[in-house]
Amino acid sequence: MSQRLIAALLAVPLVLGLFVAAWFTSLPYATYQPGPTVDVLDQPDGSETIQVRGIKTYRDTGELRLTTVSVSPVGRRLSLPELMWAWFDGDEAVLPYDYVHPDDVTAEEDERQGAVSMVTSQDVAIANALRELDYDVEPALQVAYVVPDSPADGELEVRDVVLRVDGAKVDSGDMLVEAIRDTPAGGSVTLTVERDGRKQDVELTPEKDPDDGVQRVGFTPGQGFRYPFQVSVNIDPNIGGPSAGLMFALGIYDTLTEGSLTGGGTVAGTGTLDLEGAVGPIGGIQQKIAGAERDGAELFLVPPDDCDEALGVDDGSPRLVRADTFESALEAVQAWAADPETDLPSCEES
Repeated sequence: MSQRLIAALLAVPLVLGLFVAAWFTSLPYATYQPGPTVDVLDQPDGSETIQVRGIKTYRDTGELRLTTVSVSPVGRRLSLPELMWAWFDGDEAVLPYDYVHPDDVTAEEDERQGAVSMVTSQDVAIANALRELDYDVEPALQVAYVVPDSPADGELEVRDVVLRVDGAKVDSGDMLVEAIRDTPAGGSVTLTVERDGRKQDVELTPEKDPDDGVQRVGFTPGQGFRYPFQVSVNIDPNIGGPSAGLMFALGIYDTLTEGSLTGGGTVAGTGTLDLEGAVGPIGGIQQKIAGAERDGAELFLVPPDDCDEALGVDDGSPRLVRADTFESALEAVQAWAADPETDLPSCEES
């Protein structure tokens, strides 16, 4: 037996071992996949997603679907087969793991940020819809998140409007945080909050954070509003982030107006909303369009900054419409419902 043949025979197990190791080694990548879409006009189990008390509502045909992205979880990196599968799947996106899950953000922090963003986006959406209908909306500071097992847990609730701290009117989040931090060690702070239209005092004893020594009671304040009647969005808490703001606002507007906004059709979309009604960019637009197409959407509302990426997967279904503002998106949906062939703002024009 020649030395060359012996070397080849010895190399085969080594090569196979290296191949098997590479096949099962975790690689520093994560994925975006089309997630579920949710009809904000739906009434799952008999409970409306958009709930209104104190004024007449209208439940009509048609669907307004928010879209989501399924992100590979924190701590899970792709194997080589998974990477190859995702790479060749037109509906998935492969991204560096550290881009999707930054090292300086823990899973708990990510969950909190998502929850706060979802609450804030819902309230800004309500404000936009009500202002479009000429209702007065008063800005307020509210509880956006309650930390589990903190002094505030069980005492405060998300969307409690914070009116006073130790009798002093709260005029900013900074003022509230400073008052809590300045509470004498072992002392308590009294917050006057409004919940479901009723005022009540809540006494809390701040605790020092072991990491930085700062006194906290365990909640995150955020932008809220006081409305002329009660409006809320009952959505799966696992859906976090601000990207459903536009669809929430359209759903609320449709619920408060007679007739079907979509003309009985199915409209999907995405986009953040600010207090002036501008639609902002989001992540995973291509996966959201794929999810909308899968669930039967005929029209898809695209934030202007995401138009270039959206055009990369545009095959004509669903029809893509550029949504610069809540008002322009509303007008586009109304025009499409009246005539599906009408000219609408296009991503190709941005």
